[in-house]
Amino acid sequence: MIRLTGIEKRFGELAVLRGVSLTVAEGSVTALIGPSGGGKSTLLRCINLLEIPTAGTVRIGDAELAFRPGAKPDRAGVQAIRRQTGMVFQNFQLFPHQTAAGNVMEGLVTVLKWPADRARARAMELLEKVGMAHKADAWPATLSGGQQQRVAIARALAPSPRVLLCDEPTSALDPELSGEVVEVLAQLAREGTTMVMATHDLRLASAIAHEVVFLEAGTVVETGPARDLFDRPAQERTKRFISTLTQAVPGA
Repeated sequence: MIRLTGIEKRFGELAVLRGVSLTVAEGSVTALIGPSGGGKSTLLRCINLLEIPTAGTVRIGDAELAFRPGAKPDRAGVQAIRRQTGMVFQNFQLFPHQTAAGNVMEGLVTVLKWPADRARARAMELLEKVGMAHKADAWPATLSGGQQQRVAIARALAPSPRVLLCDEPTSALDPELSGEVVEVLAQLAREGTTMVMATHDLRLASAIAHEVVFLEAGTVVETGPARDLFDRPAQERTKRFISTLTQAVPGA
């Protein structure tokens, strides 16, 4: 379980998150939606502490860390949170000098100190899961965007994180290639992987999210079950935003 309580994030005088509280159940998928600049990606990065909250509390499983302005967080506490998360970035961020398998193995060998044969076996298992085992020895430059993102998902899953965080995982892809990624994430959701994703992709959010959180100006405007929020949003601002997403997706 993930619980965020009163999360604030400031960059100087700019308040990006304003007292956001959120609970994500084990095995569920939560989509963060909202206009650009609303705080989605920053909130996602506060979960794994790539961004350190200015104030509030982050809890993942049994690990909990409180933040307050001007106080330096406990390093061991930060690492305890980070170890339970895997991150999928918008622009893949694969190591260009490593093969697909090498990218998946890197963290296992370098950080977790796994022997190479064990790391290779884990990499192949995950590349098979995302439909990329046949490209295990390919270099990132030879892969399509959709293929690179599937390798990136395998890499994020390698250390068996408690939660998979996805920051706009399909936004850098054209519709055909994004479909590959949506299907991989949908399969992970069916298998009970806990996920939180920031996305503008209505197809992705409606296909796999159990809960949706609509953020604007650093605050939660509305939250609820995905089908209810997409079909019958309670807030007028949410209705307007959903309508813009629907217009952008042919046939939606």
